[in-house]
Amino acid sequence: MLSSIDLFAGGGGLSEGMKQAGFSVLSAVENNPYAAETFRANNKDAVMFENDIRFVSGKEILKRAEIKKGELDLLAGCPPCQSFSSLTRNYREEDSRNSLIKEVSRLVRETMPKAIMIENVPGLAKRGKTFLDDFLSSIASLGYKANFDVLQVANYGVPQDRKRFVLLAGLGFEIEIPKPTHSRKGDENMRPWVTVGEALKDVDEPILLSEANRNGGGRKFNWNVTRNLASINLERLKHLKPGGPRYDIPDHLRPECHKGVNNGFSNVYGRMSFESVSPTITGGCTVLSKGRFGHPVADRTISVREAARLQTFPDSFSFESDYIDHVCQIIGNALPCEFARVMSNACRESIQKHA
Repeated sequence: MLSSIDLFAGGGGLSEGMKQAGFSVLSAVENNPYAAETFRANNKDAVMFENDIRFVSGKEILKRAEIKKGELDLLAGCPPCQSFSSLTRNYREEDSRNSLIKEVSRLVRETMPKAIMIENVPGLAKRGKTFLDDFLSSIASLGYKANFDVLQVANYGVPQDRKRFVLLAGLGFEIEIPKPTHSRKGDENMRPWVTVGEALKDVDEPILLSEANRNGGGRKFNWNVTRNLASINLERLKHLKPGGPRYDIPDHLRPECHKGVNNGFSNVYGRMSFESVSPTITGGCTVLSKGRFGHPVADRTISVREAARLQTFPDSFSFESDYIDHVCQIIGNALPCEFARVMSNACRESIQKHA
């Protein structure tokens, strides 16, 4: 089995995909304690460095993984660069998170893996171009050949509208970006996008958070839990059509900032549709005001486990926190597991071809 290391591991969405593609995850770096605990629960054999990556050396990672420099097959990671996200209103080039991609190039130099996989927000290729160019120059000087693109995850079997920047690089060889396997309507030799209805078809009816908390907490119910909604939000939901915008809510039921306005940002206070993919799953995925996270037909938002399904986490994946906000953040921050599997599989095939 090929070896891998996961930088900025979060709860382990990327690692889950790497494992499904045939990699053994030797170690990971993650400084959020809640995410790190979830990663440990699902990757019991991996060494977790619960620390700021700036204070973790490649030498230490290799020593704990019991491998030598140059022996690692795949170094992968999703360095946070939120200032490049389209959801960030004020772009700040000096944001300290932007420099974290430099830590990846440092660790590449210190470990010399056979392949590199980087995932990020699409803005890295544009607003973050200076940082990306520096990274590309750094790894090219070490002998890596890189390909990168901005990809729609729905085109790779994920039931979600989400675009991600992906970079794949091999030491002395190229790794081709995988071709899409799905399209919106399934034209040519591609399958149609996986829908919300397909993804959620056999999920049991969730229980309310208040009830879960009275009976042992969300973990006891595999986090198939939905938030208690205020009466005003229940009324709003009754007027929303599957896949429709917030404009369907009568004016007297709208929040003050939306009254009398039928334009502007529409991806809040809406329902998903069983017939389409979901919107981008975020850390607010069970809050009606933070996205189109209403269930297609029930008067509730999607549950935490349903959000995990839309991120293609297996139902066996354990989220190790008693706090719904922490779990939703772990899920929303993750790279969809199926997308990670497809990209990791491309790395595996290229590594084996050029071994």
